[in-house]
Amino acid sequence: MRFLYELLFPLALLLALRAIFRQFMRGYRESSNSSSSGSRPSSIATVGELKKDPVCGTYVSMIGSPTQMVNGSAVYFCSQECRDKYLARPSSK
Repeated sequence: MRFLYELLFPLALLLALRAIFRQFMRGYRESSNSSSSGSRPSSIATVGELKKDPVCGTYVSMIGSPTQMVNGSAVYFCSQECRDKYLARPSSK
């Protein structure tokens, strides 16, 4: 009987430590994946045709991004700040 305890206790301890380690690594992977997504605003849609922001050069979805009509065509921006910078340029008037 003592042999069973000497064999089962270390085995149970090893399995418990393995389960704790796996849970820790799963949480670490999930947190590193969510933090590596960057600081992109979640309010801008990420589907649809992409257009290049003329101010910062990033590509944005036509759906839900700030727009401005310039000479009869729509110009798309990644943020209100880029839109305001574009409108402040003398050549955009």
